[in-house]
Amino acid sequence: MTAPAQSSLQLEDHRIREAGPADVEALTHLINAAFVVEQIAIEGDRVDPDKVRGYMARGKFLLLEDQTALLGCVYAEPRGEHGYVGLLSVDPARQGAGLGRQLMAAVEKTFREAGCAAVDLRIISARPELLRFYAKLGYAETGISPMPVDAPLKMACHFIHLSKPLR
Repeated sequence: MTAPAQSSLQLEDHRIREAGPADVEALTHLINAAFVVEQIAIEGDRVDPDKVRGYMARGKFLLLEDQTALLGCVYAEPRGEHGYVGLLSVDPARQGAGLGRQLMAAVEKTFREAGCAAVDLRIISARPELLRFYAKLGYAETGISPMPVDAPLKMACHFIHLSKPLR
């Protein structure tokens, strides 16, 4: 088998689906594992099951799976003409393999099909590597905002807002 065929076979082994209530525990575990890196700036876990359920009440999670495991997820919430993306998470053991790009392409397609003009997201300033990742996907900085006053911060940081046009 040639290298390109192996690559496309690998992609065919992945599927993306919308999360349901039965996925809450697995989502909680995956998101917290992927966001451990942010504990340099923010104390504690990123989500708990109740927070995940709250997100599901406002939007949806797209899950990336193979035949044996949950590999990644992304949160999608329509906000008028814009879609909001958050909690892009990839199993730490699988990071760097293009799975985050696959999830972002899927969520952008979802918003494009819903008629959204753009996709917005935000990152914390303590994660400058995310600026490079999202810039490669076509996102540009649109502004900054403070962290919530009740955020358990270990260091000073703020949100950086990014957006990408879909039309």
